[in-house]
Amino acid sequence: MLKGIPSVLPPELLKILMEMGHGDTIVIGDGNFPHAAMAKRLVRCDGNGVPKLLDAVLRLMPLDSYSEYQVGLMEVVPGDPCKPVIWDEYREIINRYEPVNNRIEMIERFAFYERAKEAYAVVTSSELALYANIILRKGVVTEE
Repeated sequence: MLKGIPSVLPPELLKILMEMGHGDTIVIGDGNFPHAAMAKRLVRCDGNGVPKLLDAVLRLMPLDSYSEYQVGLMEVVPGDPCKPVIWDEYREIINRYEPVNNRIEMIERFAFYERAKEAYAVVTSSELALYANIILRKGVVTEE
């Protein structure tokens, strides 16, 4: 155990966050996301929801101020009546840690899958909310 490290983050995920460089992306997928089929590196965080994982990751990792978008969400498939209320919770978490670098891109489902395949890592969750998948682009760590 270490002080200040969210307990939801397993050692493997901490290692991956440290390995990632500026501009690398990480996906946190909901419970229905095809994690293993998409991942170059897969980190299992089963039993946790995406908001809890998102909060823990953003405590440690800045988002990319040099990109047009820092965050990507899987947009609702046309014709699907789903209204992802979890996105409001994501915006709150993102704004807490990144009040400036917090632009969100809506990504068509299959384009999202293609980006996930190129991501540095994919993190599993047991999130039951639909369209709860999220991509984060790592920024530059600076001295405080």
